[in-house]
Amino acid sequence: MAHPKRKISKQRKNKRRTHYKAVTPSFATCSATGAIHVPHRAYNVDGNLYYNGKLVIENTQIG
Repeated sequence: MAHPKRKISKQRKNKRRTHYKAVTPSFATCSATGAIHVPHRAYNVDGNLYYNGKLVIENTQIG
């Protein structure tokens, strides 16, 4: 198994890790319901499941 011959300095390690950063997620507004959601994901509105502005699964209450 390969291992480094010399210790990698903290400065070199941290320079390599500068590209990994947290980004804020983007949001979209549904034209049908007006709900704010993450794009390209299904989302709930009053128990109904929507995707791409269309009703996918309707809420059915038993009882």
